[in-house]
Amino acid sequence: MCAMDNNLPNFDPKRTVARLQTETSLHERAPSDPYGAYFGSRRVDEADRQTHVNGVFSAVAERYDLMNDLLSGGLHRLWKADMITWLNPPRTGSTDYRHLDVAGGTGDIALRVARAAREAHTVTSTICDISPEMLTVGQRRIAAAGLSSRIVCVEGNAEHLPFAAATFDAYTIAFGIRNVTHIDRALAEAYRVLKPGGRFLCLEFSKVETPILDQLYAFHSAQVIPRLGQLVAGSADPYQYLVESIERFPNQEPFAEMVRAAGFDRVTYRNLTGGVAAMHSGWKI
Repeated sequence: MCAMDNNLPNFDPKRTVARLQTETSLHERAPSDPYGAYFGSRRVDEADRQTHVNGVFSAVAERYDLMNDLLSGGLHRLWKADMITWLNPPRTGSTDYRHLDVAGGTGDIALRVARAAREAHTVTSTICDISPEMLTVGQRRIAAAGLSSRIVCVEGNAEHLPFAAATFDAYTIAFGIRNVTHIDRALAEAYRVLKPGGRFLCLEFSKVETPILDQLYAFHSAQVIPRLGQLVAGSADPYQYLVESIERFPNQEPFAEMVRAAGFDRVTYRNLTGGVAAMHSGWKI
């Protein structure tokens, strides 16, 4: 760690923050760019973007929790616990409750929902992920937890979910929506597959709104995370993409407006750790 830090360039917080704000004006622009798609900060053909993203998650599937530890400093575990608390799945009872977790291939959220439900064995989860490598990890973890009867895995695209309308009581997506090519389509699909009265809940990296913390996080993102990826995982490229995808994702309120535009009501959000991440909630009325 020390040897790696000695190789870091001189850091000017104001310069780094200014670069992140002006390089793409990412937080103020619509995520679906009318002039092309982006893979991180690099413009690519729209038809090729998903292939590039799939390659990233194929490469990091076995180290996905480590990836989130690097990106969040380990805080993602606390944020996910907050997400399950806010979702508040049934703890007891016999009413069927169907939960869909999109882009959750490793099973982290679905396993948390199952454990939170306790005696409510009619609470079932479906994981839908476009990455077979991520789903392989999830299936292994689900089997090890003895929860294969309550959690199923389905390969599918968030923009074209392979489920009938009005199927699920809850839709969750954690650190996945920024990786889809057309966020508006993914939100429309979330609305479609939820039952009336169903809940949408999204956990995603966002814009830090706390002074000083924003500078520290900018430094961590731009300088530390790719180097840690190289050191720990043997490649900086997937981690560089993930940092850039966070930079391009819209701010809290613009994203909330996208959730409303998809048809959701009672849309709210909560900042976590000063806005390093945010949870967005909406209801299908």
